[in-house]
Amino acid sequence: MAQDDVFKALADANRRKILRLLAKKDSMTAGEISDQFTISKPAVSDHLKILRNAGLIYAEKDGQFIRYQLNATVLQEMAALLFDFLKIEQK
Repeated sequence: MAQDDVFKALADANRRKILRLLAKKDSMTAGEISDQFTISKPAVSDHLKILRNAGLIYAEKDGQFIRYQLNATVLQEMAALLFDFLKIEQK
């Protein structure tokens, strides 16, 4: 995980919304994700690519579709890093 890529990915409100959507469902296709936005499908695709490159989501081929899933491990690692910065003890 490249921390700079993760922070860059999390800096955008649309990408955070995608992560929230994926946190609520096991997986979603790009079309299902796009349906939740007013931005273009190519823009959503670009956001998905950034999230994939940062390791925040997985992409898995399912027939003619690609299904996206949240990679909670990376978010947990980033949360641990932030807790460390703040000197908050984890239980």
